[in-house]
Amino acid sequence: MNTQVSSVAVPKFPAQPVSEYQAGSVPGLPILALGIAGVILGVVLLIEHGQGTRAIVLSVIAILVFISSELCFHGLTPVQTGEARVVQLFGRYRGTIRTPGLQWVNPFARRRRVSTRIRNLETSMVKVNDADGNPIEIAAVVVWLVEDTGKAIYAVDAFEKFVAIQAETAVRHIASSYAYEVGDGDRLSLRANADEITARLSAEIAARVASAGVQIVESRLTRLSYAAEIAQAMLRRQAASAVVGARQVIVQGAVGMVKLALVQLEEQGVVELDEERKAAMVSNLLVVLCSEQATQQVVNTGSLYQ
Repeated sequence: MNTQVSSVAVPKFPAQPVSEYQAGSVPGLPILALGIAGVILGVVLLIEHGQGTRAIVLSVIAILVFISSELCFHGLTPVQTGEARVVQLFGRYRGTIRTPGLQWVNPFARRRRVSTRIRNLETSMVKVNDADGNPIEIAAVVVWLVEDTGKAIYAVDAFEKFVAIQAETAVRHIASSYAYEVGDGDRLSLRANADEITARLSAEIAARVASAGVQIVESRLTRLSYAAEIAQAMLRRQAASAVVGARQVIVQGAVGMVKLALVQLEEQGVVELDEERKAAMVSNLLVVLCSEQATQQVVNTGSLYQ
């Protein structure tokens, strides 16, 4: 059986404008203390400003101190564990902060929160024709996380929606590339080769969302069945195949038992049978062993040949 994962065919996306790098930042606690000290100093200068020129100078200094403290406070950026902050200054990407805790960056920069936690995405159930043209219903769950925050923010528009659409597209493509089930072992099928199919699905989704800086951890099919309009017919076909397979096993077992009985009768010299009686015995034994209903015993009170 060919179990190799075929190459992933995905559209060619344009070159990405940015890639993630570390943004310049300093610990925020010292800056917070400096800002609080500045506020206290400004209040003291306003209270003790005095009169005349000295009052004007102290008031100007107090205003400058308040402005500096405000800049200190405005640049403070709390970063939680499991998230990152994308720093943007005047429309340009200035790096990403991943270090958890209170950080301080340029107060004029915009800081966009991006979750780097592992997320689950369950695609909606879609109806699609498999490789044999049979309508099937299929859905999958995708485990993913943001690996490159720069690409996630600037390479695509709304990366969560982008991942959802690309995942559903990959599920549809996989479902249409393989048959739901096959009668031989030369081809992969959605039902019988779950590991190979999910590996193929993960590889295709990963290739599709790589431009958004997203890493695919795992993907699994959560729903796989024939569509309602052909489900009953397919169930009857499966039941017929199961009956045929069971009959083959029963016949093979019965033939083995009959052969063993004839060999043991001959070796132990219990009775000597000619070819005609052997054929009759084989026929009777096969009827008993292969019959679906219990057979009735007939007692022969005459000779073996009557």
